[in-house]
Amino acid sequence: MSHVRIVALVCLAQTLAQIGAYSIPALLPSFIDEWSLTNTEAGWVIGMFYAGYTLSAPVLVSLTDRVDPKRIYMFGVATTTFSALGYAYFADGFWWAVMFRTLWGVGWAGTYMPGLKALSDFVEGPSQSRAVAAHAASVGISGAASFLISGTIAAWFGWRWGVAIGGLGTGMAFVLMAMFLPSRKPVPVEEPKTALLDFRPALRNRSALAYSLGYCVHTWEMNTLRAWVVVFLAFIAVNQGGGVSDWLTPTAVATAMGLLGVWASVSGNELARKFGRRRYIFIVMLLSMATASVIGFASAISYSVATVVVLIYAALIWADSSSLTAGAVGSALPGQRGAIMAVHSTLGYAGGFVGPLAMGMILDMASGPGGATPFAWGVAFMHIAFIMAVGPLALWLFKPADLEGDRGTRRG
Repeated sequence: MSHVRIVALVCLAQTLAQIGAYSIPALLPSFIDEWSLTNTEAGWVIGMFYAGYTLSAPVLVSLTDRVDPKRIYMFGVATTTFSALGYAYFADGFWWAVMFRTLWGVGWAGTYMPGLKALSDFVEGPSQSRAVAAHAASVGISGAASFLISGTIAAWFGWRWGVAIGGLGTGMAFVLMAMFLPSRKPVPVEEPKTALLDFRPALRNRSALAYSLGYCVHTWEMNTLRAWVVVFLAFIAVNQGGGVSDWLTPTAVATAMGLLGVWASVSGNELARKFGRRRYIFIVMLLSMATASVIGFASAISYSVATVVVLIYAALIWADSSSLTAGAVGSALPGQRGAIMAVHSTLGYAGGFVGPLAMGMILDMASGPGGATPFAWGVAFMHIAFIMAVGPLALWLFKPADLEGDRGTRRG
């Protein structure tokens, strides 16, 4: 099978696997009202997806250096199908939601990076970073659409059907990959194999580690916005007391945010190739930190202003997404790509777990007796600016390499 067909196949499967990915954040206001959740509890419901991912990714992703990534992928999409349908049918409160969201995260751990590993094993050389960007785009487009799809289905048929659509999508991804993705044995290497969970070689790779630390805080930031943007905009709509156009509903804005993020991610990888990966990521992170410091306070102005700031912030967040992942994958030594990707995704999704939870806790602590306020939202978002400082610091300390095909390529 040609490289183009492999990329198209994996990207289509990932699109189907993500079709219900953000149904829970999209419907979070409904869960908060129906189950009387606090902001902290809502943060746990969102965050446990990433906790499940973080706990299982080191094993599942590392296994792709030893067994065919296709086998891990099949496990992942099957688990995600079970989790999504289980949530849709059984969840009726906090604990059921936490259980199925955790299991959903385990399924995604067997899907996201193993799918990317299967792709990158077939596509080598200068075109690899573009294949990684295409993979990220497919995930991003589908994830963005999942806000609007689940919100629309929930409005028509109830939230359970809005969640169930995710299980149907992953079931289709299972069939597609099972039928058409060629099997591929791991490439043997001359160096002695390390133990399954021995990540010391990956952690000694300073270039990959720098990109992975940047990815950790990037995912903290990205998943916090993605988890809370619907609640944030719904708060402003209620607080301002005015109607919201059908084109600017919170779920519509969240979808537009995700689609804009896909464009920013793919374009960002091209800009990183043109101007130098390390320099580009450094500048984007500084701009993102500045925006995080003000976005929450925009809720005191108007819904329209907040929407514009949300979209600007999203573009900055996603602008270095593909660049960071491509940097880590491209820095991997032969036979260590799975381990590098395990470290990369584990650090990233650890940030993705803590970020939404921290947001909910800060909201509860900063809110007044009557609930959240613009000041509380401002403080809650501002914490991201401080966390993001880890990214530029890692780039400065470890000086990661640019990749083959980047202009003015530097090695370490």
